[in-house]
Amino acid sequence: MSRRFRSFLIAIGLIIVAALIGGVLGNVWLGLVLGVLIGIGVLMAFESKRGGNQGIYDRDDDGTEL
Repeated sequence: MSRRFRSFLIAIGLIIVAALIGGVLGNVWLGLVLGVLIGIGVLMAFESKRGGNQGIYDRDDDGTEL
């Protein structure tokens, strides 16, 4: 199983768990929204780690500038 597929499965699993928790709390839609947001964050973290960009410090980078 490739890393990308595994991270995709983890994100989908988080969405399903969040929907179940939302169902227990009485609001499935809130659970789905939170699950999607957490799933996107997990996918971004996995892709950043896979790309080798984790922990890089650039003293000239001040973030987004206009």
